[in-house]
Amino acid sequence: MGQPVVHWEIAGRDTDNLQAFYRQLFDWKITVIEAMDYGVVETGGEGGIDGGIFSSPDGSPPHVTFYVEVDNLGDYLAKANKLGARTSMPPTPIPGIGEAAMFTDPEGNTIGLFTGQNHS
Repeated sequence: MGQPVVHWEIAGRDTDNLQAFYRQLFDWKITVIEAMDYGVVETGGEGGIDGGIFSSPDGSPPHVTFYVEVDNLGDYLAKANKLGARTSMPPTPIPGIGEAAMFTDPEGNTIGLFTGQNHS
């Protein structure tokens, strides 16, 4: 059985406008965490995957990233790198939630990896 997509993020230049766009388009509930300039998105609907909408960091271009849940971030980063990827963010704790890491695939797409607190 494959590894599930568990979260997604949309980054853009005008966060308020981007959040309003998706709120109006899909009727998503977006709760903004002001301190992080991050909109936590609840998509609703059965089987929907929630995500986030935020400002692109350090002037990077707008982009979309999805996160795949794995049991060991280090193992999957090593496997991705062996297959031609490049680690772009090493395992990083998300307090009270788990840990995330990111890699850039051979075509330049950024993909996130996630493990919850119950995994190592």
